[in-house]
Amino acid sequence: MKIVFFGTPKFSVPFFSELLRTPGIEIAAVVTQPDKPAGRHHDLTACPIKEQAVEQNIPVLQPAKLKEESTIAALRDLQAELFVIVAYGKIIPPAVLALPRLGCVNLHPSLLPKYRGPSPIPWAIAEGDKETGVSVMLIDSGMDTGPLLAQKIFQIEKMETVESLVRKIHDIGPSFLAETILSYAAGTAKPVPQPTEGTSVTHLLEREDGRVKWNLSAETIERQFRAYHPWPGLWTVWLRNGKPIRLKLLKISVENGSLPPGKVEAKADHLLVGAKDKLIRVVELQAEGSLPTDAARFIRGHADMAGTTFV
Repeated sequence: MKIVFFGTPKFSVPFFSELLRTPGIEIAAVVTQPDKPAGRHHDLTACPIKEQAVEQNIPVLQPAKLKEESTIAALRDLQAELFVIVAYGKIIPPAVLALPRLGCVNLHPSLLPKYRGPSPIPWAIAEGDKETGVSVMLIDSGMDTGPLLAQKIFQIEKMETVESLVRKIHDIGPSFLAETILSYAAGTAKPVPQPTEGTSVTHLLEREDGRVKWNLSAETIERQFRAYHPWPGLWTVWLRNGKPIRLKLLKISVENGSLPPGKVEAKADHLLVGAKDKLIRVVELQAEGSLPTDAARFIRGHADMAGTTFV
């Protein structure tokens, strides 16, 4: 079966590699986003999927817009039976969806219809879910609304992070995607409409999402800390003599005790900050424009922090 693989970031690579070595599947081409400036000198840099495709001598298409006639013609000429999408990063237009005989299959890292949209992995951690999974679905014109072919469930551990959850997905997802594609092509995996209940939609995380709301529970703040690393990170603002200083929280934990939300108490080697119910212990942090440091050193240089309030 000839397919075209659509993907861009590092997250896509294990899926691409698995399909590449799966008997019965031929990757005719890769579609990925255009090279982007990176580094101090803003040199144009290829994305991870392009690097992998070039290494394997697989043709690469990098259209700025998928709806361009030249792109549609190039995809049509490949005569692929199926398009497979894993974190491509752009909406697939109807003219492209209509090209392959078997349609377009997408791997989405949540148990649809929960957490549609671009940020399902951090969302599951931030919301305190006990389980999540991957969904293999056919793409339609909506945002992750197409019929399901198969789902795989796995547990979210107590101290799960985005990195550890991605590792679980990479352990389970690539072979599951390959098996589902083959079953679908053989007619044994049948598309089933998504449930109408339990629907939720995520948005692309922005820096403001990482700002701590100190009136939330300490457990909620700690989950957000694990969900928002490395982006956008968990941060707060210290008003020092009326001047706002942005502080990134690099290592925290939950501790019993009580302070008003955002109120700061300085100890020898850590800060205690009030949340809705308990305390957040800050062990490492970074002031904007400064290097990361442990709280003990930060306190020695900022004795006036004690008794102030983070906002």
